[in-house]
Amino acid sequence: MPLDLVYADAGIVVLNKPSGLLSVPGKTCNECLSLQVQAQFEDALVVHRLDMSTSGLLVMARGLAAQRVLNDHFARRLVHKRYVAMAHGDCRVAEPDSEPWQTIDLPILVDWPNRPLRRIDLESGKASRTRWRCLHFAPALNASRLELEPLTGRSHQLRVHLQAIGHPILGDALYAPPELAAASPRLLLHATELAFAHPVSGAWISFQSPDAFGLQA
Repeated sequence: MPLDLVYADAGIVVLNKPSGLLSVPGKTCNECLSLQVQAQFEDALVVHRLDMSTSGLLVMARGLAAQRVLNDHFARRLVHKRYVAMAHGDCRVAEPDSEPWQTIDLPILVDWPNRPLRRIDLESGKASRTRWRCLHFAPALNASRLELEPLTGRSHQLRVHLQAIGHPILGDALYAPPELAAASPRLLLHATELAFAHPVSGAWISFQSPDAFGLQA
């Protein structure tokens, strides 16, 4: 699969990762985006990941110095990330004067007997927060197009949080019931915005990638 290269310079490489491709090598599979990028940019280094089933924007650093800067930015939550998802049900806010952005504040813990699954655990889970708003409700699909902004970076955070509030993502083979997992051949979750301070110049840069779900009914 050819690289979907969004941007590259001496400090960073920005890619559009397809759904179904690992970000980094797995235990049983070495076919992944990072190795494909390193075949073209030998100094490219990993700074964050997207779930295998999630598509969209991902940045890699070029060289150790840029990697250290970006790792620090991600650790301090200085990187702006937004996603779009198609979630089951009507997610519109009932009160017309309500704040359009809602917040899910539920702690997440690894579900050890069922790894790689995560679950909500109010006592032992790690603090996890997600902002979301409904962009469009599609009655014919009984699904809502949501914009999501993770305020923390837990694995599977968006998927677990939406399941917890009763709106699992269509095509989610891990967290949606079988009929909703089968509603799409892929997970309908896409990293659509990524913005951060450039690790070399310090300039604020941003990238956008529209989803290709094709579900507007």
